Amino acid sequence: MKMKVLLMGMVLVVIMAAVAHADEVDLKYKVARKYLIETKQTITVTVDQAFKQDTILVMGEGVPKKGTFGGQKRLTAITAAKVKAQRALAELLHGVNVVSETTVQDSELGSDTIKTVVAGFVRGAQVVVQDWNPAEETALVILKVGMKGPKSFAATMYEKILTEPKVRQELEKPIFQPSAEVPPPVAAGTPYDGLIIDATAYAFRPALINRIFNPKGEVLYDPAKISQKVLVEQGCGEYTNSVDKARAALAKRGVRNPLIVQASGMVSASDLQVTSETALQIFSANQSTGFMADARVAFVLK
Repeated sequence: MKMKVLLMGMVLVVIMAAVAHADEVDLKYKVARKYLIETKQTITVTVDQAFKQDTILVMGEGVPKKGTFGGQKRLTAITAAKVKAQRALAELLHGVNVVSETTVQDSELGSDTIKTVVAGFVRGAQVVVQDWNPAEETALVILKVGMKGPKSFAATMYEKILTEPKVRQELEKPIFQPSAEVPPPVAAGTPYDGLIIDATAYAFRPALINRIFNPKGEVLYDPAKISQKVLVEQGCGEYTNSVDKARAALAKRGVRNPLIVQASGMVSASDLQVTSETALQIFSANQSTGFMADARVAFVLK
């Protein structure tokens, strides 16, 4: 009996969670709500959310063009909804941090190429839902883009930002090398094959390039030095809100024994700092298995 009650409770939790995914959409849009429930996805509201779920979903609502009749009402309302969704997507993408305090929009100031790429990416976003409510004569469109992987937003941006002068200038930082007087610690037992850095004590933000520094301003982890193939396929790391979720995310990358450390501060909104002792520990662990070159790194956010 207890097992039956437990199973019923678990089913109820799953149903409630699925409904919660759809609560962002008005009840009058049944197709859109069904899509969110079945795919267990949510509408992306913040940039941090986009990094955590690897997929961006935005929506727009539209009404028919004045003076239209019959099927034209539906078509013009859907067109208007798509335009609003594209605006929402552009606004979200412009707020993505590239490196340090520099957002995509900041990068556009010095690069017409990046501006063109972002505009093209918005226009090419996949339409996954077109919903029409005949009773109220309104339409809703949901657009979807990948945040990571081939043909994703990150992949498209990496091709451009790593040659963008303003970004390159920001990336020119001294590389961490342990002092000869203080040899790095030798890890005992199973080598660490990944890194989890807990940044929950700080207002840290995900970025296309998140770096880790020591107190002297020397960089330990710089995704810009990683092969573009790795960046395109995996991004510069995983983003979760708990150490357990970070373990699970890295396990999908083949990580079995991650080194878990605490951030000691922030260098910028998208760059973390660790103590000198922790820097030596990370350096030593990476010397054994080279996990940073494969971006086997997870950031735990608030």
